[in-house]
Amino acid sequence: MSFWLARERRGQDTGHIQRFDPRFWTVDFPRPMMASTVTTAPDALRVECEFHHRDALAGLIWWSEDTLDHPLLAYETDRDYTRTTLRFRWRSSGLVPLDQPHGPTLTIEGRDAQGQPRSWFVRLWNYAEGTPQDAVIELPFSALAGGWDISQGGDPVFPADIDRMFVSLAPPGYDPDSHALLPARANGWAEMSAIACDGERAMLEIGDVLLPPHGTGICTAYDDSYNQAPARLLRIMRGLGYRDTFVHYVGMSHYYRLQRVAGRLEASSAADLAAPAEAWHRNFFREAVTQGFAPIPSLSYELLNRDCPESWKQRAHDGTPALTGWDPPSTLLSPVNATALAFLRNTAGRFVQLLTEAGGASLFQIGEPWWWVTPDGKICLYDDAARTAFGGNPPVIADMRQPMDAAQTALLDQAGYRLFVSTASIAGKVRQIGGDGAHVRLLIFTPTVLDPEMPELHRANMPVTWAWPRFDMLQLEDYDWLTAGHEARRHAGYAFVQQRLGYPADRQEYLAGFVLRAEDADAYWRAIDAGLEEAAGRGVARSYVWALPQVTRDGFTRLPTPREDAMQAFDDVPYPLALGRDVSVGPEFSTSVATTVSGHERRASHWSDARLRFDVGPGIRSEEELGQLLAFFRARRGAARGFRLRDPFDFSSAGMAGAPGAADQHIGTGDGQTATFRLAKRYGEDNLDEKQVRFITRPRPGTVSVSIDGVAVSGWTLAHGGRIVFAVAPPAGAEIRAGFEFDVPVRFEQDRLDMSGLSFAAGEAPTVPLVELREEDA
Repeated sequence: MSFWLARERRGQDTGHIQRFDPRFWTVDFPRPMMASTVTTAPDALRVECEFHHRDALAGLIWWSEDTLDHPLLAYETDRDYTRTTLRFRWRSSGLVPLDQPHGPTLTIEGRDAQGQPRSWFVRLWNYAEGTPQDAVIELPFSALAGGWDISQGGDPVFPADIDRMFVSLAPPGYDPDSHALLPARANGWAEMSAIACDGERAMLEIGDVLLPPHGTGICTAYDDSYNQAPARLLRIMRGLGYRDTFVHYVGMSHYYRLQRVAGRLEASSAADLAAPAEAWHRNFFREAVTQGFAPIPSLSYELLNRDCPESWKQRAHDGTPALTGWDPPSTLLSPVNATALAFLRNTAGRFVQLLTEAGGASLFQIGEPWWWVTPDGKICLYDDAARTAFGGNPPVIADMRQPMDAAQTALLDQAGYRLFVSTASIAGKVRQIGGDGAHVRLLIFTPTVLDPEMPELHRANMPVTWAWPRFDMLQLEDYDWLTAGHEARRHAGYAFVQQRLGYPADRQEYLAGFVLRAEDADAYWRAIDAGLEEAAGRGVARSYVWALPQVTRDGFTRLPTPREDAMQAFDDVPYPLALGRDVSVGPEFSTSVATTVSGHERRASHWSDARLRFDVGPGIRSEEELGQLLAFFRARRGAARGFRLRDPFDFSSAGMAGAPGAADQHIGTGDGQTATFRLAKRYGEDNLDEKQVRFITRPRPGTVSVSIDGVAVSGWTLAHGGRIVFAVAPPAGAEIRAGFEFDVPVRFEQDRLDMSGLSFAAGEAPTVPLVELREEDA
């Protein structure tokens, strides 16, 4: 399947939205407070806030430039608000009201008439009619002024060059000069309804593409999208052709409610969700289900370090907490700490409850459960709860990269079993809440779990007790290896997981991605798209792209399979009749020849390889064979379906028809990472001549042999499309060669087969034309 990194629209469909459409407002705020925005009607939105400190302030933001949507779906940039008016009804509760100091203020950021950057502070109460908590507000941008009292004119806003504007939301007791905790957690909300914009610049052009469904899923993450309305995300997903199931990672830093413990804030042991996160997810799930999506909420064992109770953290033998490389860092929760596990279990249950209340199926993903390993190899099995679970004084594993003794490997096996127990506990809660229809997925990140420098780590992080059918679906993710080109590791990982856990292909799913840095987009998205195609070839049930923020940033556009490609059906069966020497074979090229006025020729060769045509009619020797041909023709539906044919004149890597050997044909040179090489046959005096290369897509499996630097080797498999896949990538500079016999992929040239019994009886051979199929990407 093809893809496109769309940097901008180039003639794609567009529509128009009213400026200040509620779907496109965002929120921002300093942590640890939380806020979210959701749409409640086509012309209305609601903001939920949860405050902890006196100086906490949220902003409800409108941007003049759309940097969050996919380029094919973004609204146009227009910084000019001249002669434009915004009207809405404002309602609020639990916030500083409109008429008070620090009440809702519209901060406008842009440039003045001389082009100098500046800001204006427009008190909304000056433009309101009603009460401080329920008022109709009208903002005429060409007659707008900042300041507390505008009776004398105030500070006139220059409306023609505005970058963004935001409405500030503050809690009662707000003090911008104090970071002290409020007396108690404060929750508040605000609504903007009957939003209307009129005037000269009231409408914005917006991308309006709607790609057909392409069968690939998408991943979202609350940590990356908490600032946007759910309706905006779902519009992007639908517009880009994503449908049905999608994975939604609830994150590690924004969903949970914070409680006060000994003067600090930490995640609530009651597993309560923060009010803004709960409101957002309730709206998200409801809108997704209404549009025909099937969300799969995902929860990992990861939590923002500064919010995590100390006793919940995994720790190394020297007390070092498990910290990731994110900034600020997250930490990993101990699978054997009862309170931490209860937090995970009950949080999972709450998200499934919200999903089922929205009418969705009870789907859930347990995301990447593992015992953390620090960059210097220390495995984090030694928090207090873990030490107790492992006998009080477990053997020390100071470096997972070093050889293990029996006691250490036994500890790793114990850790694996405890990890399994924790995941089973979470799955049990999901099934309790979700009922008989609950469907639990488990996600494994193979580059960490199967790190070749830590060959025993799988004991702790991929316990055999996870084996099929413990979970309904196994999901694998290997983006570190995928984007780095570590083919051999990826394939070896699939094989190891299959041998250890045994999930059928139709009970596996694949996650491809992600692209952390925009500068890697061109190379990484190509690898990701290839990974998605490879997963389809393995027969997995579904693949997902990780994740939506990178898709929108880089313009990744997954294109549906063209109809003509979808019709390239092939039956992997041989032509049933033996071919005699009287069969005709004709290779053809496509060359355009132009003759100049001087009589010279200019020739252009359009094909890199010949295409074969056959007439197999002369090989038919009896009425019985004629009947076989007719039956085979009907089974292929004429020209609709391809099949194998052995070319009697050219079917071997050794010359044309010799006995193949492992050193016959050069198929590639090793680079230490690439593990897949395509079988090919070269024609010409120099066997390495690149001018005439024929890729072999239908080799005969039992005839294939492979050599590296002239030595026949094993440790490889023959994959679809004539690809040799090594378990260990050949070393850099090594010459890879192969020998094989092969068939030609062909189809009947016509949908009609004319045969006459009288002519056949008189010895006249029928005409049965076949044509070769191009399968270079098979």
